[in-house]
Amino acid sequence: MQRKFDVIVFGATGFTGRLVAEYLNTRYGVGDEVAWAMAGRSLDKLADVRREIGAPTSLPLLAADASDPVSMAALAQQARVVVTTVGPYQRHGQALVEACAQAGTDYVDLCGEPGWMAQMIPQLEAPARASGARIVFSCGFDSIPFDLGVVFLQDEAQRRFGVPLTQVRGRVRSMKGGMSGGTMASALATIEAMGQSPALARTMADPFALTPGFEGPVQPDGDSVLYDAMAKSWTGPFMMATINTKNVHRTNALRGHPWGRAFLYDERMLTGRGTKGEWLAKALAGGTRVQNALLGFGPTRALLRNFALPKPGQGPGPRQRAAGRYDLLFIGEAADGRTLRASVKGDRDPGYGSTSKLVSESALCLIYDIGHGTTGGGVWTPGAAMGLALVRRLHKRAGLRFAIEG
Repeated sequence: MQRKFDVIVFGATGFTGRLVAEYLNTRYGVGDEVAWAMAGRSLDKLADVRREIGAPTSLPLLAADASDPVSMAALAQQARVVVTTVGPYQRHGQALVEACAQAGTDYVDLCGEPGWMAQMIPQLEAPARASGARIVFSCGFDSIPFDLGVVFLQDEAQRRFGVPLTQVRGRVRSMKGGMSGGTMASALATIEAMGQSPALARTMADPFALTPGFEGPVQPDGDSVLYDAMAKSWTGPFMMATINTKNVHRTNALRGHPWGRAFLYDERMLTGRGTKGEWLAKALAGGTRVQNALLGFGPTRALLRNFALPKPGQGPGPRQRAAGRYDLLFIGEAADGRTLRASVKGDRDPGYGSTSKLVSESALCLIYDIGHGTTGGGVWTPGAAMGLALVRRLHKRAGLRFAIEG
């Protein structure tokens, strides 16, 4: 596929988009290894970003408007892969992803909006297959460390045991990092849409919402307080399990269910062993219930918009991002009772310092590591589209560590 650019970063004037551009400039330069460009609505703002990240004036800038399908089509036709950070995707994402599917352009985003993804998958699958476009949602902290953590653990189980793990428990041991206004805007958009659509609420509650035509077994409870004997810790709900679990089940389905059609997967936060751990787990569960109730209440959402939330384009500063970390544990169990554990650790705050590297390297993995003969056109998860090739790339370049424990 002959295109002017390897990568176009759409939304480079936004908080996360700027971090993506900064990472590409710092890691790869301009035109040395990767031919890339920045795109957004305002050329003046793009020029400001180019100057602020220390990129040379030779870095191309492209004017493009997410609300204009013609503009999105012109953008898609210039790139081998488009990285988009312009969300909420349910409001601003459809024209671009449809343009990429039609143009045969690979596409990666940071989408953690399962309702929109469930809507777009059946619409995009046929044109993407026909054009050869690889459409890959959720290439940030949601859901790469979780999706690939399971892929990595299952691959090790196959090599060591000769059989897959029938159940995997994803556990967040620690996580330190900030949240931007863009993330909160996406969350509020989803909650508001759920209030208007009972069908969307059902989609959000369905662990198999992203596997059209397949419905697996009842999955482990993710909302209550539980003591996890395998992790030797009390556990509470994990806020991102709603999207991550769906992507893990979609990866299994897209790979042809190598982990079995009855595969079980859940995610939780570890809170500690003793009474303090139990108290923290209960507080976490109670806080989740209160938060959901408040966010479902219209006046509360209005107050949050006006007073409590960072605005889109805002987020943690460089020191906060550098000080952030995350440590994830995956505990797998085979049908015969044998167990295997793996960890995934990131060296920056999960939502921004790490996410900007994850989505950038996902785009480059599609270009340089995954041929169309390996992964053809269609709508994919990171684990199904790139799998261990992306694990190796992230391990080498993006500050992630995948390891077997014990």
